[in-house]
Amino acid sequence: MTVIDFTAFIARLATASGETILPFFRTSLSVENKKSGRDLDPVTEADRAAEAVMRRMIKESFPQHGIVGEEFGSEREDAEYVWVLDPIDGTKSFISGMPIWGTLIALMHNGVPAYGMMSQPYIGERFTGDNGAANYAGPSGKRKLSVRKCASLNDAVLFTTSPRLMNEKDRAQFSKVENEVKLSRYGGDCYAYCMLAAGHLDLIIETELKPYDVAALIPIVSGAGGIMTTWDGKPAQSGGRIVAAGDKRVHDAALKLLAK
Repeated sequence: MTVIDFTAFIARLATASGETILPFFRTSLSVENKKSGRDLDPVTEADRAAEAVMRRMIKESFPQHGIVGEEFGSEREDAEYVWVLDPIDGTKSFISGMPIWGTLIALMHNGVPAYGMMSQPYIGERFTGDNGAANYAGPSGKRKLSVRKCASLNDAVLFTTSPRLMNEKDRAQFSKVENEVKLSRYGGDCYAYCMLAAGHLDLIIETELKPYDVAALIPIVSGAGGIMTTWDGKPAQSGGRIVAAGDKRVHDAALKLLAK
């Protein structure tokens, strides 16, 4: 059985999760904080309901598969096929009414991200990739995704969700890169990675990411011709400190500054 056999099912997962989430978007829903004190790690009923729907569908169709999800933990992580789910990546944007959040669905095969989708049901966009190719489908039709060339940091557009999410040391290293780029912008969460794959920006630097934050995005970025690793150049699927770039030259330059 190949990954291509699962694409129609993944589309159904995205449709079901979107139908579950959208009635909550831009409403006065209650928000819980998964952290204590002033740190905010929000979760909503929409997050939990969407993941529950996807888990139920996976268990009914593929009971032998594993599942890793942000809201309900892990099951059968050692299975040949493991689904990695983030029902709302960008919950802070979601609760703020900003449509730069998405549902992340990844299929891991023997521990490697084999296929990923980012679905934004409010706008009606889906970004998919299988490491060999990446595609867009949305209101403007369908097209292949391709990163753009960028020779140096001086020409690069850089995104991060927020430097305030970084510890003091990482923020200082990030600033070294930020000081070199043409333009630096904050926000975006999963959407930024899809815009990198679409050729609209060049570099993303983040920290403190979890496997469910990145697993679906790796096949999209790499399928569009980009590269996504940790700050020390290792595979990104476990999360942590992440660098994604459309051009290897920019990726290499960023890693050198982050390592200093």
